[in-house]
Amino acid sequence: MRPSFDEMQAPGGADPTTTREHYRSYAQWLAEQPEATMRARREEAELIFRRVGITFAVYGDKDGGEGTERLIPFDLIPRVIPAHEWREMERGLRQRVTALNRFIEDVYHGQEILKAGVVPAEQILGNAQFRPQMMGVDVPRGIYSHIAGVDIVRAANADGTGSYYVLEDNLRVPSGVSYMLENRKMMMRLFPELFARHRIAPVAHYPDLLLETLRSVAPQGISNAGEPTVVVLTPGMYNSAYFEHAFLAQQMGVELVEGQDLFVKDGFVFMRTTRGPKRVDVIYRRLDDDFLDPSVFRADSQLGCAGLVEAYKAGNVTLSNAIGTGIADDKSIYPYVPRMIEFYLGEKPILNNVPTHICREPEALAYVLDHLPELVVKEVHGAGGYGMLVGPAATRQEIADFRAQLLARPDNYIAQPTLSLSTCPTYVESGIAPRHIDLRPFVLSGTTVQTVPGGLTRVALKEGSLVVNSSQGGGTKDTWVLEG
Repeated sequence: MRPSFDEMQAPGGADPTTTREHYRSYAQWLAEQPEATMRARREEAELIFRRVGITFAVYGDKDGGEGTERLIPFDLIPRVIPAHEWREMERGLRQRVTALNRFIEDVYHGQEILKAGVVPAEQILGNAQFRPQMMGVDVPRGIYSHIAGVDIVRAANADGTGSYYVLEDNLRVPSGVSYMLENRKMMMRLFPELFARHRIAPVAHYPDLLLETLRSVAPQGISNAGEPTVVVLTPGMYNSAYFEHAFLAQQMGVELVEGQDLFVKDGFVFMRTTRGPKRVDVIYRRLDDDFLDPSVFRADSQLGCAGLVEAYKAGNVTLSNAIGTGIADDKSIYPYVPRMIEFYLGEKPILNNVPTHICREPEALAYVLDHLPELVVKEVHGAGGYGMLVGPAATRQEIADFRAQLLARPDNYIAQPTLSLSTCPTYVESGIAPRHIDLRPFVLSGTTVQTVPGGLTRVALKEGSLVVNSSQGGGTKDTWVLEG
């Protein structure tokens, strides 16, 4: 495996002359900071985050039992992206999300991509994320994923440069944007002088863009004198991302509701208020399809609202993201996204996939079994860093156990080369040291497809670890996109 691409230092070590140009001003400032000052700032950040309640619930945590509330560690050293790199990444994100939305619409209508053999029909029609209830259902503007979080990594090339790759598409209920916003607020509070000496693109307007996007996909004949009524639907306070649900509702100035706050009458959705029922036009739902409507999906769900799917199919309410969107972010579908871009848009992908072996294919399975110690193997429905094998970091016994799982259910896995994710200087107990990172930009699709500059940078705080997920002990950084 090649040495990692370092976001701050070009090959050649820590000599100031090798600091990448877009980091030079920050690196000079960092070198001037006393250790005691940085440590005090880190303690201040932790205290504020605890006071505000910015936590993440980890379920089934070995150390703390169910529902352990953890503070997501915040790192003081930002990840910096130059303007020209962001512009290209943004183009690639818009292209990718546009194609994915076209794909979902096609899957639930003409299925032209299946008829053309570009994506195997059995991969779709036999997929657990395929929702037959959505066949023929038209959604506003043909948009299914209004909010997408696309995970991007950078890996080193042989010549020392780095290339961006899409690692995963999150199109159902992507989380993390609240941490992006809170990280920026924290950096501006702790280090206001940095924002005076750098031209950093703002992100604080994300809630305004989100509300604009949600309103733009409201159904025809909205209820409130031209102003659609938007709500955020949460599973409740015990959900791991409840902080984010409450945060976004508050930032948008809309109601945060649970399933019990909603009811359906005459094909329309209403929420209960102290002033009586109020019709709802757009539901930004933060729970999975299975729990949305007990009359259609899981009958034991107490989190959703009976009759919701009927109102949705009648075109009387918009669900964001749409039911059935998960068919496009399943890991077994990911390898086909470059072909989707060419099929629907007639363009070459701007952002490349990580090369992927589909284990349900016999040749790919044989290769994976022969190279398990070198590969990362993932469950197609897995999330949060669980259900995966990182070959180079695994023991012989772990590899043997995973081999048995692969042979039993090859269709349940994909495999990828072990990319050495890029590193960024990170403030850890021993001082400043490189740690592996990824990036989750958030893409909003409504009247237009738009992003805020940057996204959530996640960092693997354990030395050598490639797993950045917060549920696995990862932290977050502020992401700076330099203007100009």
